[in-house]
Amino acid sequence: MIVGLPKEIKNNEFRVGLTPGAVGEYVRAGNTVYVEKGAGLGAGFADEEYAAHGAVLADSAEEVWEKAEMIVKVKEPLASEYKYFREGLIIYTYFHLAADKELTEALLRTKTSAMAYETILGPGGKGLPCLYCMSEVAGRMAVLEGAKYLEKTYGGRGVMLGGVPGCDKADVVIIGGGNAGINACRMAVGMGARVTVLDIDHQRLAYLDEVFGSQITTLYSSRANLLLALEKADLVIGCVMLAPGRECQKLVLREDLKRMKKGAVLVDIVIDQGGCFETSRPTTHADPVYEVDGILHYCVANIPGSVPRTSTEALVNSTLAHGVRITKLGLEAACKADPCLMSGLNTYKGKLTFAAVAEALDIPYTDPAGLMA
Repeated sequence: MIVGLPKEIKNNEFRVGLTPGAVGEYVRAGNTVYVEKGAGLGAGFADEEYAAHGAVLADSAEEVWEKAEMIVKVKEPLASEYKYFREGLIIYTYFHLAADKELTEALLRTKTSAMAYETILGPGGKGLPCLYCMSEVAGRMAVLEGAKYLEKTYGGRGVMLGGVPGCDKADVVIIGGGNAGINACRMAVGMGARVTVLDIDHQRLAYLDEVFGSQITTLYSSRANLLLALEKADLVIGCVMLAPGRECQKLVLREDLKRMKKGAVLVDIVIDQGGCFETSRPTTHADPVYEVDGILHYCVANIPGSVPRTSTEALVNSTLAHGVRITKLGLEAACKADPCLMSGLNTYKGKLTFAAVAEALDIPYTDPAGLMA
């Protein structure tokens, strides 16, 4: 198969879909890999490294898209890339289609196959391995970014997470104790903050209590407990666990902001799936924050893009095996052989093939197994 690696064009997105070593794995599996010149520079990978692993360097994104049978990316295609969509093309990347009807319709109209990292299931149908790796990065980075924007220089309250001897610590509230939440918790605890984690899963709360003990407070995520937590919060991190492909429920409403301290910070990790704060809207690394009713909002849709080397390596560790399998067997055979991979197929032959996305966008769902029969 011919595999294409274009440069990411989303605002301040420095990650890249494949490391040079991963390109080598595709080549050893019998594939030809076209890499757009400069695609890996943001993550610290030079063109010469890709060439040394067997890549064919392309002068333009257009050349990569036109030659490739499968495109490997990091972020969802932007509107300027829709012109490259065509029947039979496979795009292997994060899509988060439940929050992007325009992209979904473009994929369906052109009969482009969308293999979405975020809905591929783990062994035995458990977990979301291609999503978890970036959740780890996003959870940790959310605390670092939140701590920065709490600084008065950036419009925050002017408090340090861990305080200093004789001064109070900051209160960090984490909504959701899943993979992103536990990584945010580790970082916040490590920085010396007072941490409260809310979740609706009693077993998850018990696990967090076992791991962190008296270093944190765990609360069942009822409306009453959430409001109490917001009143004392300096930093709130929204990282609710979601069913694959679904849009987020709005947990913090605009009316709730008046309960919070002026200059507090909200970080919405799940903004690429619609966000869990009513006042959230996507931002970029170039312009990451805005203020609503005295509360700073950080809603960057590609938080891991700020640490592209680490993020690229972590992502490729999760996506490489599935990608190589698709090139060896073909899309249909690979999906038929692995139900977990089949769960990643969101559009195919002009049909929407992931039920949760179909429900969110009010578009008819088609069982992909039936299309492949």
